[in-house]
Amino acid sequence: MTTPSALERPTGVPFARRLAARLVLIPALVLSLLPPRRIRAVLHLACRQATPATAAQAKNARDAMCAVSLRCAGPKGCLPRSLGAALLCRLSGSWPTWCTGVRVVPPFTAHAWIEADGRPVDEGVPDDYFTRLITVAPGSRSGR
Repeated sequence: MTTPSALERPTGVPFARRLAARLVLIPALVLSLLPPRRIRAVLHLACRQATPATAAQAKNARDAMCAVSLRCAGPKGCLPRSLGAALLCRLSGSWPTWCTGVRVVPPFTAHAWIEADGRPVDEGVPDDYFTRLITVAPGSRSGR
């Protein structure tokens, strides 16, 4: 059985932001192929000395990733989308909290997302919809 879905690609993303998103897309796709412990290690290095991203910065980064990549905009693009958005924020000196976890209610589904101010960014679900298994927060030395 298939579920019909329509991809919503953000419009109005400035050219410079789309260009920066294309720059981080390849590293994000490569990172998404690594095992979780390696992803976490790389992200811990990347987030060193970064300031926490605001909700607006994180949403702009997420929108830019969805604007330049159909894979990131798609329903199964959560890992490269979240990695790319975090790396894009890092280019401007900030870092959202990068999270990966599972859905609280059945059926079991893994998911990756970014958070700002303790809330998921543009996920369209309640804040407690996912249980966090791995997080990489700005300035963190070790994640769960």
